[in-house]
Amino acid sequence: MTDVRVVYTDGACSGNPGPGGWAWAVSPDGEPHDSGGESPTTNQRMELLAVLQALRTLSASAGPIEVVSDSQYVVKCFNEAWWEGWLRRGWKNSQRQPVANRDLWEPLIALVRERGDITFRWVRGHTGEPMNERVDALAVAAIANVR
Repeated sequence: MTDVRVVYTDGACSGNPGPGGWAWAVSPDGEPHDSGGESPTTNQRMELLAVLQALRTLSASAGPIEVVSDSQYVVKCFNEAWWEGWLRRGWKNSQRQPVANRDLWEPLIALVRERGDITFRWVRGHTGEPMNERVDALAVAAIANVR
């Protein structure tokens, strides 16, 4: 049986929109990890970009991955299959409006579907969970590089 690789992700924004940062790190020791940022952006875009960058970086041969995020936006999309409705409705949300951040959702959903071994778990942010705090700190620090 292959061990599941657990990767924590987070996004941060100073203002919404404003300069933002994203980060990911593999548990339990936080290595490997990466972070970056953009401006102007939104918190939701940074949450998505953190997951997308992590999954693009981690090798498909690494076995199953569990993404842990404090973003219900990200986690519910996969755990409640929001994306399936978006595809059925031609990239419209349940209110028949265009899906926000489609440019990030499309490659992320494609990657998750292609791999088939990625799961998502929500963790409450800012509660002292060490890996969530680590990626939050990395994402916040990344904002300084884009101001």
